[in-house]
Amino acid sequence: MTLPLAPPLPPQLARSAREVPEGEGWSYERKLDGFRAIVFVDGDEVTIQSRSGKPLGRYFPEIVLPPGRYVADGEIVVAGDGGAEDFGLLQQRIHPAASRIALLAEEIPARFAAFDLLVRDGRSLLEAPFAERRAALEEPATGLEPVETSTDPARAAEWLRTSEGVIAKRLDAPYRPGERQGMVKIKRVRTLDCVVMGWRPGTAEDTVGSLILGLYDGDALRPVGHCAGFTAKRKRELRAELAPYETGTRGGGEPSRWSGDRELEWVELRPELVAEVSYDHASGGRIRHGARLLRFRDDRDPASCRFDQLEE
Repeated sequence: MTLPLAPPLPPQLARSAREVPEGEGWSYERKLDGFRAIVFVDGDEVTIQSRSGKPLGRYFPEIVLPPGRYVADGEIVVAGDGGAEDFGLLQQRIHPAASRIALLAEEIPARFAAFDLLVRDGRSLLEAPFAERRAALEEPATGLEPVETSTDPARAAEWLRTSEGVIAKRLDAPYRPGERQGMVKIKRVRTLDCVVMGWRPGTAEDTVGSLILGLYDGDALRPVGHCAGFTAKRKRELRAELAPYETGTRGGGEPSRWSGDRELEWVELRPELVAEVSYDHASGGRIRHGARLLRFRDDRDPASCRFDQLEE
């Protein structure tokens, strides 16, 4: 390629924040639930790069980018039944077999949603303010599909209530590859009461590494994820707190009954302990990222922890 930027190019990253920043000079976008990707287009030569710098193009042959000489930052997404992004379906698209890739491209097609333009007509825009880069991205001549953006904090608040979160960008900020500058992310945080089905050991002896969480789906207790991130002191305390609930059933070296594709040691607990946890995302009936323990709830009946509580 003869472009001024070439892969691998680390994308600009966002700092985490608890609240949506307000005031002049901010632009807001809905946080998408997909694969971050940077596309490089130089005539007939096209490269789609993942956040980590790996090529993604072979997995998404249905994504046809407009011709030109440009570099754009964005996200690859797949729409679920309700039209919102479905990360579980998107994950299925990463498959080693070309025949399977071709089939999935028809059954669950992906699209590239652009939110920044880094090169235009062969000229680098990295030093240009985001407002200028965004204006260039929205020009019809680019042919790209830009994500919705707004400078209205009320619109950002609506996205925070109804989606995965909000990305806020400084209108005057240049693009800094690999740096957490000029943009912040605010995730929508939810809480959930789960039955503690078991625990997995920590790396240190006689400690708890994570709790296995479940919800009732009918009469069946169904695993929905795990809870981790404890301090060293809390890991030791949990070992004693969970001991009275242990059934004596445990396993190791075989696929976990809660996660059939992973070989992890586990210790089963009687379904009598309820944990209130916080989480920021769920898909495919599971908490996608590890939840955080808020407290144990003695006042909650485990049987009332139903699967329909889980917000995706």
